Amino acid sequence: MEMTVQLAIDCSDPQRMVTFWAEALGYVPEPPPGGHATWRAYWVAVGVPEEELPADAGDTPESIIDPAGRGPRMWFQPVPEPKTAKNRWHFDLKAGGGRHVPLDVRAQRVKATVERLVKAGATVTEIKDEPDMGHYSAAMQDPEGNEFDVV
Repeated sequence: MEMTVQLAIDCSDPQRMVTFWAEALGYVPEPPPGGHATWRAYWVAVGVPEEELPADAGDTPESIIDPAGRGPRMWFQPVPEPKTAKNRWHFDLKAGGGRHVPLDVRAQRVKATVERLVKAGATVTEIKDEPDMGHYSAAMQDPEGNEFDVV
């Protein structure tokens, strides 16, 4: 049996999340399937009634994909309620290269990634600089407050 994985993330602003996480992960916004001009056109073609689609639904992507086809599809599902508690899971963006890479090089890679993601809308919540343990990382939040780490 073939199985694929989609990560569905509840959010209030799917387009903002698409923009941020595409930048963070090197993904791209997913184009509408089957030659449809927009996602709205696709949803209507597969039978979703117009009255069930919000006025702005489907005009811009709510999902991102890995252009290399290795990572899971990520769908940003619009929900009315805001995030209210700490995540029970989070991404670790492994930008440093792993423990076989010298700590100073890993730290520079992490710092460069953090700087890029802050410009894209993320917030740094903590820097963990622990040279005695051979560790450097940053705890961050995406534009809607979801936690993730850059290591």
